[in-house]
Amino acid sequence: MLLVVDIGNTNAVFGVYEGEKIKSSFRVASDKTKTSDELGILFGQLLEYKNIERSDIKACIISSVVPPMTPNVEEMINDYFGLEPIIVGPGVKTGLNIKYENPKEVGADRIVNAVAALNLYGGPLIVVDFGTATTFCAISEKWEYLGGVVCPGVGISAEALFERASKLPRVEIIRTEKIIGKNTVSSMQAGLYYGYVGQVDGIVRRMQQELGWEAKVVATGGLAKLLGEGSETVNIINPTLTLDGLRLIYELNQ
Repeated sequence: MLLVVDIGNTNAVFGVYEGEKIKSSFRVASDKTKTSDELGILFGQLLEYKNIERSDIKACIISSVVPPMTPNVEEMINDYFGLEPIIVGPGVKTGLNIKYENPKEVGADRIVNAVAALNLYGGPLIVVDFGTATTFCAISEKWEYLGGVVCPGVGISAEALFERASKLPRVEIIRTEKIIGKNTVSSMQAGLYYGYVGQVDGIVRRMQQELGWEAKVVATGGLAKLLGEGSETVNIINPTLTLDGLRLIYELNQ
């Protein structure tokens, strides 16, 4: 089995693959203070709960946008699985031609998403990742990573409203039936939901206009299903796109 790890700013997602099929996945809070031993005990308990033997995991690949947390996860994989993980970064084959001014600035998660989407759906593509930040990536059919857009995520905006406006409460992000709210909570929820759906559609249309071609739009990330279903431009929703990309990059590097 292959263990894939996507370390994001809010959550770290672990996936266990048996061949091309994902057997199980876990989502835990990204905590830079947790030691490798704490992570090892936590992950061991999660595997036990899913009836997965630690000894069945034969390889590991990691992508991370949280540099302080990466060494602890890598050490945990070394100590508790006896494996040397592949870390997505310079020197790892992806097949992408990155057209960014400074390719090192492109987050590992964005590269992994691009590889997965190209393999699964073909180009050209726009990949929208609903994470701590909402990112939009343009990828050509020639496997060129052309650039993208980075926006604050919907969770950041919801927290900012709660923290900066004295009378506004913290609210759950949901799709309201109507856009015109009848109370403060529903008004905030409508603003967050339809505001972000409108942002997605507006940015995607401007990207397509600037690129000069229509592209399949793939949504991923923790809120992909919720926000993607309300979008007029999103064609495909794949919450496990990043994990699939890690598996494909691992296979490419064998």
